[in-house]
Amino acid sequence: MTTAITTDFDSTDLQSLIETVRRFATDRVRPHVDAWDAAGEIPRDLYREVADLGLLGLGYPEHLGGTPAPWRARNAMSQTLARHGTSGGLMASLFSHNIGLPPLLAHGTPELQSEVVPHVLSGEQIAALGITEPGGGSDVASLRTTARRDGDDYVIDGEKVFITSGMRADWVTLAVRTDLHSKGAGGISMIVVPMGRPGVSRTGLQKMGWHCSDTAHLRFDGVRVPVRYRLGEEGAGFRMIMGNFNGERLALSAMALGFAQACYDEALDWARQRQTFGAPLIERQVIRHKLMDMRMRIESTQAWVDAVAARADAGDMGADWVAHVCLLKNHSTQAMQFCADAAVQILGGMGFMRGTACERIYREVKVMMIGGGAEEIMKELAARQSDL
Repeated sequence: MTTAITTDFDSTDLQSLIETVRRFATDRVRPHVDAWDAAGEIPRDLYREVADLGLLGLGYPEHLGGTPAPWRARNAMSQTLARHGTSGGLMASLFSHNIGLPPLLAHGTPELQSEVVPHVLSGEQIAALGITEPGGGSDVASLRTTARRDGDDYVIDGEKVFITSGMRADWVTLAVRTDLHSKGAGGISMIVVPMGRPGVSRTGLQKMGWHCSDTAHLRFDGVRVPVRYRLGEEGAGFRMIMGNFNGERLALSAMALGFAQACYDEALDWARQRQTFGAPLIERQVIRHKLMDMRMRIESTQAWVDAVAARADAGDMGADWVAHVCLLKNHSTQAMQFCADAAVQILGGMGFMRGTACERIYREVKVMMIGGGAEEIMKELAARQSDL
């Protein structure tokens, strides 16, 4: 792909965006994340608030209610909200549409886009993505949820699991098998499913982290959906899914970078305040070295995130770029893991207590390392894209 992203988004706009997100995270998110974690969800009206700030629609076409923006701006939003909001669950819920809507934008009809997208970007409705199945994991080509053609409808039967925003979603972009005789990638299609249809059932899931993000096991029992909700041609869904993963992985990388910075911020602040044996903790060489180890990983991740985003904005998104996205996703989440562990160690007993950012982020590391493609999958995909 060689099409550059052209927008009027300049450096002044970028700084204004970062300040808006920082202020929102500091004033409206950080004071409440513990209560939202305990409740198991974020307030529904928060979607409208974020929409009013222009954040839900960042990167989407203006005619559908969005604000066109390059990847460097979208990454800056994700990174800033992660750093100052310190909640992966909040971000997963608020922005589940960023993995649910791109296939619709790329392959849906204008009529279907107009029916779904504006209501999501305004915060009125919620969109999600339904790929993973029980026992399926990263093996997308083996999915078993079926969509049988019956006149002008598809009849959907099957299950999806670990679906972010699954309990609340009004729309789910669903991967289904439309060729019932195929067992490979060629028989897969994508259908946007209105979740109010008869036959849809949902069960909430309890997780290690991301407590304020509703996550569901979805069941489809004879769910009828008009054919017009299919994206593109029958059997073209696998390529749509694979292409969609690239944007998700880049966004996850920016989030991981922000969470690593949040851990560094908290550890540095604690080290300056905490007195040990008559002196601040920061005066201990071993603590300063831990902080520099954290910073080293943060700075390298920042440079790589910026470089990959710049290539995307220039339209340079070929096989080598995909390889970099995969490796960046691993690098950034490993940096997050290192910084979370180091921050908890520096805070000591306080780092083990609920209410600290590093305690929450420590619990949320693994979902970042697995979601969007596990480390092992990322390495293999990067190798293949590099012709190894």
